[in-house]
Amino acid sequence: MTKMMNLTLPEMLQASFKKYSSNNALSFVGEPGKTYEDLRVEVELLGARLKSMGVGKGSKVAILSANMPNWGVAFFAIASVGGVAVPILPDFSVVEITNILKHAEVEMVFVSETLASKIDREELSGVRVVGIEDFNEYSKDGEVVAVELSGSHPFEYASVEEEDLLSIIYTSGTTGKSKGVMLTHKNIVWTAQQSITFQYVDETDRFLSVLPLSHTFENTLGLIFPIMNGCSIHYLRKAPTAPVLLPALQQVKPTIMLVVPLIIEKVYKGKILPQINSKAITRELFKIRPFQKILSRIAGKKLYQTFGGELRFFGIGGAKLDNEVERFLMDAKFPLAIGYGLTETSPLLAGAVGKNVRYLSTGVPLQGVELRIANADPATGEGEVQARGGNVMKGYYKEPGLTADVFTEDGWFKTGDLGKFDRGSLFIKGRIKNMILGASGENIYPEEIESVINRMEYVLESLVVQQKGRLVAMVHLNMEEIETRFKHAKEEAVQKFNAKVDDILVEIQKKVNEEVNKFSRIQMVVLQPVPFEKTPTMKIKRFLYL
Repeated sequence: MTKMMNLTLPEMLQASFKKYSSNNALSFVGEPGKTYEDLRVEVELLGARLKSMGVGKGSKVAILSANMPNWGVAFFAIASVGGVAVPILPDFSVVEITNILKHAEVEMVFVSETLASKIDREELSGVRVVGIEDFNEYSKDGEVVAVELSGSHPFEYASVEEEDLLSIIYTSGTTGKSKGVMLTHKNIVWTAQQSITFQYVDETDRFLSVLPLSHTFENTLGLIFPIMNGCSIHYLRKAPTAPVLLPALQQVKPTIMLVVPLIIEKVYKGKILPQINSKAITRELFKIRPFQKILSRIAGKKLYQTFGGELRFFGIGGAKLDNEVERFLMDAKFPLAIGYGLTETSPLLAGAVGKNVRYLSTGVPLQGVELRIANADPATGEGEVQARGGNVMKGYYKEPGLTADVFTEDGWFKTGDLGKFDRGSLFIKGRIKNMILGASGENIYPEEIESVINRMEYVLESLVVQQKGRLVAMVHLNMEEIETRFKHAKEEAVQKFNAKVDDILVEIQKKVNEEVNKFSRIQMVVLQPVPFEKTPTMKIKRFLYL
């Protein structure tokens, strides 16, 4: 890849279309796909159609769709005419989607068949609806609206500047309120260009996409980055459940994957750990560090083959990875990489890849990104992580007050994360807004306590909150494993089984309080019977449980 003079998506696309024309670009797993030349033709045809429909520079066009090759076609066509893409997370409710389309002043929305019912045509009477599967426009009654389409004239890409808006991404957030993050052409293209300093990719690489393209993590690093470098991207036709994902891994044999922690945590806690615990000898040996490494290495080899056997890069981002799972992946010598960033930073700020991987660290700053620790505690070195670089957003759409709040007077973006540097590596302690003030004024970071709880046997996930001045841990257990281990107890009586669960909760409290500092000890552990509600990037929606 040669560095571009003008960091805009139209320039990037034209360069890739020309250089990689015969390469495979976008496809569904196991199906014929689009080459880069096919992609060029389809983008330019759709771009011409958008122009004929009055879409041009600055026009807001939304995409509400599951991942598919045509998602990329739509996104690139919007950019090619100078429009502003508004990707919408499929999990948003009808009300949220309506509010976003109104707030962003969207003129048109590309929507997949499965999500079409989420478009309120009464409330959004002025918004044109286009099916993303066939790119036909549909009237309010569902009839196809005829649009003359001609590819007889050479398509002219819009002239856009680096600071022009490319995308407005409405964050899922964990505080309940979405904000429209304004990302420019430079923000996204620069971040994609710089990402190769962390991980080299070329036209031989195969990406398997499992995260929503409407999130900036997958959008920038799982779409723009590979297309910039001539890679192929493969999509699933269904949600990435085990019956869908496992055969896809064997078909594609991906070299690059991007995931959120929950995906690999479920594999570890649902498959690997139960196998280790199934025999008394391996269960006990796994508690001894040297043997733990050996057992992890054996399990890791099997896991690597499960993922197709050709992975070079397994990038985890979007939320904090469970400490125990991180240790296992490192011991297993899995091609682990940790990424840190926010939607507001397009998203990458720092990464732990290869020699930069250190336990619990998010790595080193992306080349060209400046990070600093503001108002650091003299004793601990911890303070707010603040950032400056070509990837930092323009601001929040139509929210100058909120925008001003997240920038310092000297122009640094305030991430809201507490962190520190140690020998050049960044360590994130937690979100400042999640901090709990202890009885004697101590700062308690629930994420640190949760990381200890999540290492406990039978625990799938946890959430630490403050209730009436007391620290309470809500814990979701692996009931299937408990039932398997204590099957005889459940057969004897439900009461005995429930008593066993209560014993496990008591044991969790005891063990956790032995590991944490005095003011972080939990006063109560309660069973969370169902999984916690999560954002599309699989962060627990904390605000729902406060």
